[in-house]
Amino acid sequence: MSQPSYLDYNQTEFLENLFEQYTKDPQSIDPEWKKFFDGMEFARAKFPMLPNQEELASSSPSIGSIPIAKQIGVLNLIHAYRSRGHLIAENNPIRPRSDHKARLELENFGLNNTDLNTEFEAGSELGIGRASLKSILDFLHKTYCRSLGIEYMHMRKPDVLEWLQSKMEACQNTPNFTLDDKKKILHKLNEAEVFEKFLQTKYMGQKRFSLEGAEMMIPALEHVIHKGSKMGAKHFMFGMAHRGRLNVLANILGKTYEDIFAEFEDIEGAKGVEGTGDVKYHKGYSTIRKIDGNDVKLTLAFNPSHLEAVNTVAAGMARAKTEQWFDGDHSKIVPIVIHGDAAISGQGIVYEHLQMSNLEAFTNGGTIHLVINNQVGFTTHYKESRSSIYCTDIAKGLFAPVFHVNGSDPEAVIYAMEMATEFRQKYQRDVFIDLVCFRRYGHNESDEPRFTQPIMYKTIDKLLSPREQYKKELSESGLIEAEAALEMEKEFKSLLQERMEKIKEDKKANPISVLQSKWAGLRYATQEDFEESPETGLDLMRIQQVVSALTSLPDTIKPIKKVKRLLADRVKMIENDKINWGLAELLSYGSTLIEGHPVRMSGQDVQRGTFTHRHAVIYDEATEAPYCNLNHIVENQSIMRIYNSLLSEYGVLGFEYGYSLSTPKRLTIWEAQFGDFSNGAQIIIDQFISSAETKWGLSSGLVMLLPHGYEGQGPEHSSARLERFLQLCAHRNIQVVNCTTPANFFHVMRRQVKRDFRKPLVVMTPKSLLRHPECTSSLKELAPGTKFKEIIDDESVTTDQVKKVLLVSGKLYYELNTKRKELKKDNVAIIRIEQLFPLPEKQIKALIQKYAGAKNWIWVQEEPINMGSWDYIHRCFTWKKLKVIARQNASSPAEGSAREHAINQATLINQCFK
Repeated sequence: MSQPSYLDYNQTEFLENLFEQYTKDPQSIDPEWKKFFDGMEFARAKFPMLPNQEELASSSPSIGSIPIAKQIGVLNLIHAYRSRGHLIAENNPIRPRSDHKARLELENFGLNNTDLNTEFEAGSELGIGRASLKSILDFLHKTYCRSLGIEYMHMRKPDVLEWLQSKMEACQNTPNFTLDDKKKILHKLNEAEVFEKFLQTKYMGQKRFSLEGAEMMIPALEHVIHKGSKMGAKHFMFGMAHRGRLNVLANILGKTYEDIFAEFEDIEGAKGVEGTGDVKYHKGYSTIRKIDGNDVKLTLAFNPSHLEAVNTVAAGMARAKTEQWFDGDHSKIVPIVIHGDAAISGQGIVYEHLQMSNLEAFTNGGTIHLVINNQVGFTTHYKESRSSIYCTDIAKGLFAPVFHVNGSDPEAVIYAMEMATEFRQKYQRDVFIDLVCFRRYGHNESDEPRFTQPIMYKTIDKLLSPREQYKKELSESGLIEAEAALEMEKEFKSLLQERMEKIKEDKKANPISVLQSKWAGLRYATQEDFEESPETGLDLMRIQQVVSALTSLPDTIKPIKKVKRLLADRVKMIENDKINWGLAELLSYGSTLIEGHPVRMSGQDVQRGTFTHRHAVIYDEATEAPYCNLNHIVENQSIMRIYNSLLSEYGVLGFEYGYSLSTPKRLTIWEAQFGDFSNGAQIIIDQFISSAETKWGLSSGLVMLLPHGYEGQGPEHSSARLERFLQLCAHRNIQVVNCTTPANFFHVMRRQVKRDFRKPLVVMTPKSLLRHPECTSSLKELAPGTKFKEIIDDESVTTDQVKKVLLVSGKLYYELNTKRKELKKDNVAIIRIEQLFPLPEKQIKALIQKYAGAKNWIWVQEEPINMGSWDYIHRCFTWKKLKVIARQNASSPAEGSAREHAINQATLINQCFK
């Protein structure tokens, strides 16, 4: 719009002339202005007194005696309050609002105080009919500028916008709670505050990350559960950091006070798992509560101190539960993520999570985001922690509504939460509640917040708690007696005291099992489980069924010529009994589907594969219609879901990990485009995948495929940082493999769902081996009775002639073998360690005995000596003295020059045969 827009409607003469021109010829004005006049609908249906076009053409534009410019000014005043009223809302309990230039003064709309008693037809826009300007202003202020400020005019769907607008303006955002409703709010506030004060008194000095100042979170969540269950929700999936977590566990999820006190007392059984356990405010929980006569499941995901890391984990868990239990009906499971104000605006995972929210691969019907906005991050002032006005401004990119509500106005909070829940259930979209509150203590209870915020804490010291304030209001209005509220507090304190004394007397807690119904028939692994893999072979009939599907297309799909050749190549591989990596992989998925285990895979470009080896989804050349052969093998098979993901590692890996937690009978896979991309998801790998069983007792069968191998592609696309995964290995926590044959990859993938326990699997997948002429497998290697080989012995040598044993992992084997043949070094055995962790000790010992005559045992790796497997192998390989051949120490994983790579690779290989 070339002329001034909503902010400059005091230019009366311009507007009058423009409107007159519009009435004569609507097409003659700027399209944006035409759209504006069309949308305002000054026709007789809304304003019966509006003159027709002929009258307007011969007179000064007006409605009755009021100039049209003023009518427009009032309409734009209404629009401005809807758009910017939140900027002056009274929703901050501890400080006056900053001046964000809302520009809601009458003068900005061509109006002034002399117009206050003038009646305008524009009142019809608010549903109050013809009304004075004063009445319109009162209506707008009451609706948009009190304890609740709403951002919603940025939304782009008219039906959603109109629903929100009509709902809020119909009641002027004023809740109408019954006395019983008010008592329930006070009751939950009482539980929230008294619980915190009890812990502060009994366990002074212990960290608990108090909720005090934000106690309204507890009644807010309680009302979400009740409202959501009335609208069909059967399960609520929570993700949150540590602040207020104990309160949520106790007063929302119903974890017993005894169990929580046992963790404070640090008594036997309190940690709940065989491993090292975790601090109490990181733990999750799952329970079933009776809500209005219905069974409702509540789950709180475990989360480390990485504040927002749990977001996509919880989202993945919700998606998995929806697919497994409710056939994809997202209204049945409601994800709720609780953020901190500094974290939501500072952590990049929030953006990744939001970008995933409406994508087919990751949507779960919208998340309710509750922000505990205590206006400080650890010790950092909010002005130092973000550039945006609100911590929730990221929501605008998702076109999600945001409710900024005063955390010290209980009824406004509950009203906002109920409306947000209704919105989520109705539209299956994300919604944000910014609970503007404060933090009574420092970051933790032993911290002194006045070091950095002395002025703010002078104010906080004088504030009543939300419970005390609400109790006072109810008492003064005669709705509840002060004595009754006091009795409520005494009863709850007494209950807490009784439960604490009980646990002190018993001196033993009840460990909580996290392997619930969906994990029936599964257990934790033992050391013996890794001595040898179970049989995972497949009979020829099954292989033929999968191959038939992989080489067939319906008449409706016409792929490009290269794909037709690819299908023909699959047939030739079977005929020639030379199965390559891509076909072996698809055979593993297809056979798993036939056997009743769904498969889910995501990652960047996984449908075809980064190196175009997979082609699990084929596209029609003319329409781009997709076709997944693996979903058309046999009747009543399970489903393959394979998704090209957004360009994210952290968020997507977190989602797939969460998905795997809730679907242990399914095969869940994440593939990195290049192995080093896993660096971007290091928090998920370190804090969840590798340590969750030790900390929290959580098992996962998630598979991570990480392309790895030195091919001259430079520092970033050579190494998947194998050393980092091996540094994380302990106590059978994960599996790390580097397969060298298609058959072994086939078996290791099938092994994931064949055993009666689940472990994360890290696979260093190849690049050059995808099409290497020697990297093929025969059908007999997939046949019944075959299994994954943790070690592949060298069958090409005569045992008693071997003088040197080279131990190797990955594609380097083929280069060493080629050189050996060239040099005719028949006295050198090359043994492939396919499973690096858990290291197959018994099999290694047997090989040491077999090659007892060998004088030299050498570990060979293409990575620099300070990277790769050497440090791990050197530490764990205690049965034989090992030498090492590797690249020299380096700070960068690989050379940037293809020429230098070739020289260094040749030097390394030649050294092995000196």
